[in-house]
Amino acid sequence: MKDFLKYLLATVIGLCIVGAIFTIIGIASIAGMVASSGTETTVKDNSVFVINLSGNVAERSQSNPMNQLLGDKFTTYGLNDILNSIHKAKEHEKIKGICLNAEAFVCPSASLQEIRNALLDFKESGKFVVAYGGNYSQSTYYLASVADKVAVNPQGSLAWHGLAAQSMFLKDLLDKVGVEMQIFRVGTYKSAVEPYTSTEMSPANREQTQAFVNSIWGQMVKNVSESRGIPADTLNALADRNMDFQPAEAYIQTGLADTLLYKDGMLAYLKQLTETDEDDNLNTLYVEDMVNVQRNIPKDKSGNILAVYYAAGEIGDGALASDEGINSEQMINDLRRLREDENVKAVVLRVNSPGGSAYGSEQIWREVTLLKEKKPVIVSMGDYAASGGYYISCAADWIVAQPTTLTGSIGIFGMIPNAQKLLNDKLGIHFDVVKSNRLADLGDISRPFTEEEKNLVQGMVNKGYELFTKRCADGRKMPVEDIKKIAEGRVWTGEMAKDLKLVDELGGIDRAIAIAAERAEITEYTVMDYPKQEEFFLSLLNSTTDHYLSAGLKEQLGEWYEPFRIVKNLKNADHIQARMPFILTIN
Repeated sequence: MKDFLKYLLATVIGLCIVGAIFTIIGIASIAGMVASSGTETTVKDNSVFVINLSGNVAERSQSNPMNQLLGDKFTTYGLNDILNSIHKAKEHEKIKGICLNAEAFVCPSASLQEIRNALLDFKESGKFVVAYGGNYSQSTYYLASVADKVAVNPQGSLAWHGLAAQSMFLKDLLDKVGVEMQIFRVGTYKSAVEPYTSTEMSPANREQTQAFVNSIWGQMVKNVSESRGIPADTLNALADRNMDFQPAEAYIQTGLADTLLYKDGMLAYLKQLTETDEDDNLNTLYVEDMVNVQRNIPKDKSGNILAVYYAAGEIGDGALASDEGINSEQMINDLRRLREDENVKAVVLRVNSPGGSAYGSEQIWREVTLLKEKKPVIVSMGDYAASGGYYISCAADWIVAQPTTLTGSIGIFGMIPNAQKLLNDKLGIHFDVVKSNRLADLGDISRPFTEEEKNLVQGMVNKGYELFTKRCADGRKMPVEDIKKIAEGRVWTGEMAKDLKLVDELGGIDRAIAIAAERAEITEYTVMDYPKQEEFFLSLLNSTTDHYLSAGLKEQLGEWYEPFRIVKNLKNADHIQARMPFILTIN
């Protein structure tokens, strides 16, 4: 017995010591991360800014302490961090150029265009831009085409094959499990409901999809043609050959690339460009480093604030909103504070949303209208500002969009399942009901709607559509009849939307900021981003298991994460939606 107690005590003491050691290591790791996150980066002479075109791009990135503690790779970049880093590199005299390192990269079309334009602006400094890749995706090649020299690994590949938009249809699956989706909508082109009711695209959906795919591809071909000096017709002919499967030598022969190099050859070339001795290390900086490089600009003393408010993700209604999207209740409170803050002279509303709750969109629209009465409001559209995303944008003084932004989709739909066959026939579950009034159980998924109930819900959807089109007409100063001609739920690119007067100007967020300053009549100001991002320790406390699992799924699923997330959040979504039917990714 004594031996047993002795060994037990030794085990307990050992566990306590191990626990204490791990606690100390954990605290030291957290302290180290906190210290490193706030430490200004020292830029060495003849440095190269290396942009790893890998992972995902979001409007803004929020560092996740759990990811860092568990050793996960830095896979989600904030578009704002990339753009700011390029601007800093242009201004910093010790940074001699940029090297684009092409890897697996998930980035929507408008963000690609914004990064590409920033790289073109960087080149005006006279500094070099070079690109290297073993396997260029079409999106990374689109960015790399701005480079002075595009290098491909001799055994590598370069994707150039055109665009394709594919939709997934679930009707047959739902039929097999015994679920019928009861649909209520306004808008011939409002095709978000089609995956649940059809097995292929409707003619209207096919028409709009073909139109915006052609528009985005036309922009890509035009931009690459200008940078590489290859006629547009030739680029289309090369896409028809699907250059992904051509030998590397073909990329040089066709002018898509300039040279074939292994990694060591690229390193030697970068040392040559920076006049670095062969035996010395090349000084490199990455986006993570550039975030903590200070910009070389005079400190503003005016006290004027130009607010950039980021509205990114699906629009949710208060408590039903997703953690990854726009909480309408939080956003209207934030906008009200900006309205009441006398130091805020103008607001740029950065919208990157495919829409969502019709009710939530209306509440945000109201707050944007009140904000505009006090100070200029300029909308900068990101990858998407469609349906509810356009709803919250239309009241602004001026709307700026990228040519490849997806916008419009002015329409409303409702979708409520009828699971009677699943519950009764397949699972053997039956329901009975006692009610005080005739329509007390409207919306019960255990039975189909009656005609009276269908008329009630469709009437609500019709009312929502009339309100939506009126908001757009008032904001754009157009007759409602003209809005309805281009509404019907149809999706447009920014290039097409400008011709239709849904958008005022083509450009990026920098242009929107410049317009906001002009409208506010201020020349000195500080740009501040809202809503404020969480501090490190608060982010650590809020890093729940769900947050960590979502980050892991995003890393593993890549471009398929967004459709998965939409389906996952359906249970919390409003029944009446103003939402775009798809998410487009360029591969």
